[in-house]
Amino acid sequence: MTTALIWTGVMLIGGIGSVSRFLVDRSVARRMARTFPFGTLTVNISGAALLGFLGGLALPKDVALLAGTAFVGAYTTFSTWMLETHRLSEERQMRAAFANIAVSVVLGLAAALLGQWIAEQT
Repeated sequence: MTTALIWTGVMLIGGIGSVSRFLVDRSVARRMARTFPFGTLTVNISGAALLGFLGGLALPKDVALLAGTAFVGAYTTFSTWMLETHRLSEERQMRAAFANIAVSVVLGLAAALLGQWIAEQT
Protein backbone atom coordinates (compact mmCIF):
# COMPACT_ATOMS: atom_id res chain seq x y z
CA MET A 1 0.00 0.00 0.00
CA THR A 2 1.17 3.51 -0.70
CA THR A 3 1.73 5.97 2.13
CA ALA A 4 -1.10 8.20 0.88
CA LEU A 5 -3.49 5.26 0.80
CA ILE A 6 -2.53 4.26 4.35
CA TRP A 7 -3.05 7.83 5.64
CA THR A 8 -6.42 8.00 3.90
CA GLY A 9 -7.37 4.65 5.41
CA VAL A 10 -6.31 5.80 8.88
CA MET A 11 -8.47 8.92 8.56
CA LEU A 12 -11.54 7.10 7.28
CA ILE A 13 -11.31 4.03 9.49
CA GLY A 14 -10.33 6.14 12.50
CA GLY A 15 -13.42 8.25 11.88
CA ILE A 16 -15.57 5.14 11.85
CA GLY A 17 -13.93 3.99 15.09
CA SER A 18 -14.58 7.29 16.85
CA VAL A 19 -18.21 7.44 15.73
CA SER A 20 -18.65 3.81 16.85
CA ARG A 21 -17.22 4.71 20.23
CA PHE A 22 -19.61 7.63 20.59
CA LEU A 23 -22.62 5.48 19.67
CA VAL A 24 -21.72 2.57 21.97
CA ASP A 25 -20.80 4.84 24.88
CA ARG A 26 -24.01 6.86 24.65
CA SER A 27 -26.19 3.79 24.17
CA VAL A 28 -24.79 2.06 27.25
CA ALA A 29 -24.71 5.23 29.36
CA ARG A 30 -28.38 5.95 28.62
CA ARG A 31 -29.44 2.46 29.61
CA MET A 32 -27.44 2.44 32.83
CA ALA A 33 -28.24 6.02 33.97
CA ARG A 34 -25.71 5.88 36.80
CA THR A 35 -22.70 7.91 37.81
CA PHE A 36 -20.31 5.01 37.07
CA PRO A 37 -18.89 5.30 33.51
CA PHE A 38 -20.30 2.04 32.13
CA GLY A 39 -20.24 3.38 28.57
CA THR A 40 -16.49 3.97 28.59
CA LEU A 41 -15.93 0.65 30.34
CA THR A 42 -17.91 -1.17 27.65
CA VAL A 43 -16.02 0.57 24.85
CA ASN A 44 -12.61 -0.14 26.35
CA ILE A 45 -13.32 -3.78 27.20
CA SER A 46 -14.82 -4.54 23.78
CA GLY A 47 -11.89 -2.69 22.18
CA ALA A 48 -9.39 -4.76 24.17
CA ALA A 49 -11.13 -7.95 23.03
CA LEU A 50 -11.09 -6.79 19.42
CA LEU A 51 -7.44 -5.77 19.55
CA GLY A 52 -6.54 -9.10 21.16
CA PHE A 53 -8.45 -10.85 18.38
CA LEU A 54 -6.68 -8.85 15.69
CA GLY A 55 -3.33 -9.51 17.36
CA GLY A 56 -4.03 -13.22 17.27
CA LEU A 57 -4.58 -13.21 13.52
CA ALA A 58 -1.78 -13.37 10.99
CA LEU A 59 -2.66 -10.05 9.35
CA PRO A 60 -0.47 -8.23 6.89
CA LYS A 61 1.32 -5.24 8.44
CA ASP A 62 -0.79 -2.57 6.72
CA VAL A 63 -4.07 -4.32 7.54
CA ALA A 64 -3.05 -4.69 11.18
CA LEU A 65 -2.15 -0.99 11.26
CA LEU A 66 -5.48 0.07 9.82
CA ALA A 67 -7.59 -2.26 11.94
CA GLY A 68 -5.65 -2.01 15.17
CA THR A 69 -4.36 1.53 15.21
CA ALA A 70 -6.95 3.35 13.12
CA PHE A 71 -10.19 1.63 14.18
CA VAL A 72 -9.47 0.27 17.65
CA GLY A 73 -7.22 3.20 18.54
CA ALA A 74 -9.99 5.65 17.72
CA TYR A 75 -12.67 3.43 19.27
CA THR A 76 -11.05 3.01 22.69
CA THR A 77 -10.22 5.85 25.02
CA PHE A 78 -7.61 5.97 27.73
CA SER A 79 -7.99 9.70 28.33
CA THR A 80 -11.74 9.56 28.96
CA TRP A 81 -11.23 6.62 31.31
CA MET A 82 -8.71 8.64 33.33
CA LEU A 83 -10.86 11.79 33.30
CA GLU A 84 -13.94 9.89 34.47
CA THR A 85 -11.92 8.21 37.21
CA HIS A 86 -10.58 11.58 38.32
CA ARG A 87 -14.11 13.03 38.37
CA LEU A 88 -15.32 10.15 40.50
CA SER A 89 -12.53 10.87 42.99
CA GLU A 90 -13.33 14.61 42.94
CA GLU A 91 -16.92 13.71 43.82
CA ARG A 92 -15.54 11.64 46.71
CA GLN A 93 -16.76 8.42 45.13
CA MET A 94 -13.52 6.67 45.94
CA ARG A 95 -14.87 3.13 45.76
CA ALA A 96 -16.26 3.79 42.31
CA ALA A 97 -12.99 5.44 41.21
CA PHE A 98 -10.85 2.53 42.39
CA ALA A 99 -13.37 0.04 41.01
CA ASN A 100 -13.17 1.77 37.65
CA ILE A 101 -9.40 1.34 37.62
CA ALA A 102 -9.38 -2.26 38.86
CA VAL A 103 -12.28 -3.50 36.76
CA SER A 104 -10.98 -1.80 33.62
CA VAL A 105 -7.49 -3.27 33.99
CA VAL A 106 -8.58 -6.79 34.96
CA LEU A 107 -11.42 -7.08 32.44
CA GLY A 108 -9.35 -5.36 29.75
CA LEU A 109 -6.53 -7.83 30.10
CA ALA A 110 -8.95 -10.76 30.23
CA ALA A 111 -10.78 -9.47 27.14
CA ALA A 112 -7.52 -9.07 25.20
CA LEU A 113 -6.42 -12.58 26.12
CA LEU A 114 -9.85 -14.00 25.23
CA GLY A 115 -9.85 -12.19 21.89
CA GLN A 116 -6.39 -13.52 21.09
CA TRP A 117 -7.40 -17.04 22.12
CA ILE A 118 -10.50 -16.91 19.90
CA ALA A 119 -8.40 -15.76 16.94
CA GLU A 120 -5.94 -18.58 17.49
CA GLN A 121 -8.78 -21.13 17.43
CA THR A 122 -9.79 -20.13 13.90
